[in-house]
Amino acid sequence: MTRIQTGGALALASLVALQTLPAAAQTTNAQTTKTQATNAQAASGGSVTLDTLTVTGQGKGSLTVPSAEQAREDLGKTVGSVGFVDSESYKGTLSNTLRDVLGNVPGVFVENRYGQELRLSVRGSGMARGYHLRGVELLQDGVPVNAADGSGDFYQIDPLSLRYAEVFKGGNGLAYGSSTLGGAINMVTPTAHTAVAPNLLRVDGGSFGTLRTTAQASRVLGDLDFLINGTLSHSDGHRDHARQQYEQVNGNIGYRVSPDVETRFYFGEYVTHQKLPGSLSLSEALNRPTMATAAVLSGDQARDVWTQRIANRTSVKLESGQLDVASWAIRKKLFHPIFQVIDQTGWTYGLAPRYTTSFTVGGLRDELVVGARLTAGNTKARQFVNLNGSRGAQTVDSRQNAYNAELFAENRLYVLPTLAVMTGAKALRDLRTYSDLLSPSKNGDRAYYGFNPKIGLLWEPKPTIQAFVNLSRSQDVPDFSDLNQTQANGTLGFVPLQPQRAWTAEIGTRGEIGRVSWDVTAYRSVIRGEMLQFVTNSNVPAATFNADRTIHQGLEIGGKAVLAADLAQKGDSLTFGQMWTYNDFTFDGDRQYGNNTLAGMPRHVLRSTLTYSNDGFYLTPTVDWVPQGAWADQANTLKVPGHTLLGLQVGKEFSNGLLIFIDGRNLTNKRYISDIGTVTDARRVATSIFYPGEGRAVYAGVRAAF
Repeated sequence: MTRIQTGGALALASLVALQTLPAAAQTTNAQTTKTQATNAQAASGGSVTLDTLTVTGQGKGSLTVPSAEQAREDLGKTVGSVGFVDSESYKGTLSNTLRDVLGNVPGVFVENRYGQELRLSVRGSGMARGYHLRGVELLQDGVPVNAADGSGDFYQIDPLSLRYAEVFKGGNGLAYGSSTLGGAINMVTPTAHTAVAPNLLRVDGGSFGTLRTTAQASRVLGDLDFLINGTLSHSDGHRDHARQQYEQVNGNIGYRVSPDVETRFYFGEYVTHQKLPGSLSLSEALNRPTMATAAVLSGDQARDVWTQRIANRTSVKLESGQLDVASWAIRKKLFHPIFQVIDQTGWTYGLAPRYTTSFTVGGLRDELVVGARLTAGNTKARQFVNLNGSRGAQTVDSRQNAYNAELFAENRLYVLPTLAVMTGAKALRDLRTYSDLLSPSKNGDRAYYGFNPKIGLLWEPKPTIQAFVNLSRSQDVPDFSDLNQTQANGTLGFVPLQPQRAWTAEIGTRGEIGRVSWDVTAYRSVIRGEMLQFVTNSNVPAATFNADRTIHQGLEIGGKAVLAADLAQKGDSLTFGQMWTYNDFTFDGDRQYGNNTLAGMPRHVLRSTLTYSNDGFYLTPTVDWVPQGAWADQANTLKVPGHTLLGLQVGKEFSNGLLIFIDGRNLTNKRYISDIGTVTDARRVATSIFYPGEGRAVYAGVRAAF
């Protein structure tokens, strides 16, 4: 039976009880008439997203959190490649992982491994990382989800608790202080001012024993507003030993001190119990995709995470601009029996002021963002011998401390009404210290310094068309998974890796003309010291090394066209959407690997959709096509096969806010590889590094927004 913790059940019960509050109290969030517009166009020439569903009424936003429309418009001013996803665009899907949120954004590669564990990479960031997250800064409400050392995972983010997502690719994440190769993704939760309705209730489920229940309530009470959201989720998983239980409660309380001052407190608790199925050989993954490995069964391998989050954002509107100050504290406890039992408890906390202003210089319009971030993290990291999922003898007792100080600025000067010159830079100092209480001789520390400039142009020949070009420098600092590498005897050793540095040039255009919208970017990154990984043993975390010189280049293409309107009756439409990400990632004259293709990412990733919509009804067949699979080794001797997946989404949204849907995935039950670890040479080392994709699945759901 599904196990629901008492705290989560009480939280959900509280949510349901809140539905009895007078909906009339929420005066700023009345639900508007639904339209058949697809929400694919970006306001003021902003970024294009490949939405397939209608969008319900929008709130007006407030000083601390803008509405979805305002956020989209602000994002469209970015001098570079960005993406925007409205949560209403995926409301007719299971919406269990970030793949359901970001899968239609060109340039973002996201693939499930199992449960909520997935690979998230932008422009090849962390492409050889066989677990969790590196190279992309993930934020929730502008507050980092990543730990202070830069590592991260995805368990805190529930797609059903979001209002919209902002994707800043590469150096375009500077506006949030990010300067990693992959950029930043900001997942924004709703407030009572921006929620699509005062109340939401949703139940969905289907294949692999999946059942999810979500409830949300929000109210505006004069100058006070609040929202609370909760999700209970269970899945047995596509594979053996992959059962997942997930519970989250998250919300916020805002208070308008005056028309020019607002403060908002965020809170959340997120609990995940995930059994691990392990990685397989290529033959096993394709022929016995549901099996779990013997090692994970004997060690009852799992990943249990308890996270508590509290944050504040205070915004002050000044005569000259706006000051936003974010502060946060996040506690995370990890119990992770794998090759050993990893037992960690840590805190991440920080302070981030950000000032935005606009003024004139010599009669020219100028927009400026200046900010800083001070973040720190302290983790008590222990390891034990794994005795069937329980702690045995202790092997590691260490402390991991990370301290970061960052200053950044970005300026847009409109030298012509339609032409902006952008300049920016970030200065950083990051310190990592490692203390081994059992073996002090293994202690280590490393300080990293950097200065990352950026320059670019944004041209708007028409209000709905933009073109841009920019050049930026990025710097990725190793996290403790890179610095503390597992030795042959199972203990840790501190490896003082170099930072990863890159120069990235990009050129692109986005916009809409009539029934056609597009988002196209070409980029090239020249990287020094790229942090690559290779698996030495399938039961031991991968080791990391700095490559010499590598090249990441590619195309990010998204588009949508209304092929026909008023087909069967007035108001219906047929819309085609296409996403294509082209990855060309190679070594550049490497002493060992020459100009080989880097392992870990397929060259082409395409997704096509065709949507018929009519008076709230929609029918969307989908095709996911990977013509050629990724190389599994840096020597380029083993490649996974490509695959084609067929899906179908169908649903109906009624005028009273009721939505019913069916979401079918991999309908032909194709056996394929969804993700891989990487090795040096598949001819010489073990290759149990493959994660099979999920088989045929059908889900159904119902959502009430009122």
